[in-house]
Amino acid sequence: MAKRVPIGTFDEFEAGRIHGLQVDGRQLILVNLEGTLHVLDGICTHAFAELAIGFLTGEEVRCPLHLSQFDVETGEAVSPPAEEALRTYPVEVEGDAVYVVLD
Repeated sequence: MAKRVPIGTFDEFEAGRIHGLQVDGRQLILVNLEGTLHVLDGICTHAFAELAIGFLTGEEVRCPLHLSQFDVETGEAVSPPAEEALRTYPVEVEGDAVYVVLD
């Protein structure tokens, strides 16, 4: 069953940055790409590395450990050594409130 969890207000998530989140026991990241919010798993699928301390290059998150890159919109691994995609989560905005939908 899906669970809608409040994670903050829209203004808290500055564009062009990776924001680390702890939500319902999960380590996630939120990226604001020009006003569109994206939430993904916050741990690299190649090796345990926190993507919140990684780098945002255009529309890709780069792992700080081995520099794997993931597409922010789809979670797809777009450069090695990672081969497995990051899980993405639906984001809902109501007024200024931001929610992530977990299953």
